[in-house]
Formats: sequence, C-alpha cells, structure tokens
Amino acid sequence: MNLKSITRTEKLAYAFLAAIFGLGIYYSNTNLTYFDEVYTKEDGLVEYGTAIMLLCSSLLLFGRFFKFFKHKSISWKIGVFFMALIFFFGTGEEISWGQRIFNIESSQYFIEHNAQGETNLHNMVVDGKKVNKIIFSQLLTIILVLYLLITPVLYKKWTWLQKLITMFAVPIVKWHHTAVFLIVTALLVFIPSDRKWELHELAFGVLFFLIFLSPLNKEIYETN
Repeated sequence: MNLKSITRTEKLAYAFLAAIFGLGIYYSNTNLTYFDEVYTKEDGLVEYGTAIMLLCSSLLLFGRFFKFFKHKSISWKIGVFFMALIFFFGTGEEISWGQRIFNIESSQYFIEHNAQGETNLHNMVVDGKKVNKIIFSQLLTIILVLYLLITPVLYKKWTWLQKLITMFAVPIVKWHHTAVFLIVTALLVFIPSDRKWELHELAFGVLFFLIFLSPLNKEIYETN
C-alpha cells in the first residue's frame, strides 16, 4: 500500500470524516440528546452535508457525460448518465425533494403511507414494512459490500469483467476507499444511537464523490 498515492483532496476528505465521526462518538457518549436532536437532526449539517456530496457526485458525472459525449460509446453514456441520475435521485430523497426547505405540504397519499409524512420514497411503508429498511438499508449494504470489497479483486483477475466495467464506465475503488469505508463502519459500534446512520450516509456521500473524482481505472474518464 502506497500512502503517497492518496491525493491532497482525499486526505482532506478523510480528515473531515475523522473529525465528524470523532465528534459523533464524543457527543453520543456524553450528551445523547445533543447528538440526536442537534448534531444529527433532520435538516441539520450532517444531513445537508450528505445531500451536498451526493449532488456533487451527480454534477461531476453529468459534467463528464456532456464533456465526453462526442468521444464515447453508447454504453459509456448509458453508464455515466444512469449513475448521475441515481445520485441526483439520492440527493432529492435526502432532503425530501426540498419539501422542508420550501415549506411544501405533503399530499394525503404521503401523509398516510410515509413513516414521516414526507414526500420521499425511502420512508414509505408498504404492508407494514419500511421501504428504507428493505431497499435502502439491506439491499444497499449488499451492493456496497460487493462493490467495495469484491469487485476490486475480481476486476484485477477477470479480463472480461474489466472490459464490461470499462464499457459502462463503472469506477473501481482504490484500496484506501475500501479501508476508510470499513473503518467508519466499525466506528458505528461506539455510537449508542440509531441516528448514527446519518453519519454513515455522510461517509457514503464523501467516499463516492472521491471514487468518481479519481477511481483506480481513471482512464474511463479520458478520451481515447
């Protein structure tokens, strides 16, 4: 592992996460009320920080989509555009599509079927089960494990997978991206609050922005 390969931007981002999680561990163990109602509150700095990072990833991808539009294949365009849409959707969901920012009332449907009465999908309740728990927690966890832990290993071993990943412009993580993800996930053990997942979502947003900014296979964002 070459620590010199970590860029200045990545170091600053990791220092930011270290500070956020350090304060989170401190507050959650010394003043749980402050941690829940101030530090990780709805529409707080942590939640908006996550939304900003997701939006930055989306804008970065959209920027590359238009920048290389004339030089890339259809499959590359599909991959980049699809990922940009996913992160834009994530941004909207994180802030309930600006509902609280612009003081917009939820429709009757969302009031009745959303766990928080908000205009978003991840808090919807279907047959008594939260969509957030089924899709945005369990399924997302499986995808993250596959993407961050397994895909980088297989990418180096299977040529056909390398070609497929390059074809659809899927960024491959560097070793330190995976290491930081594992570290912040482990740190959640020291936070005795269900609101700790807000910090995990922020880490997710920061890490994916770094991955899109400078992936292992950075040639996917270059002209041929």
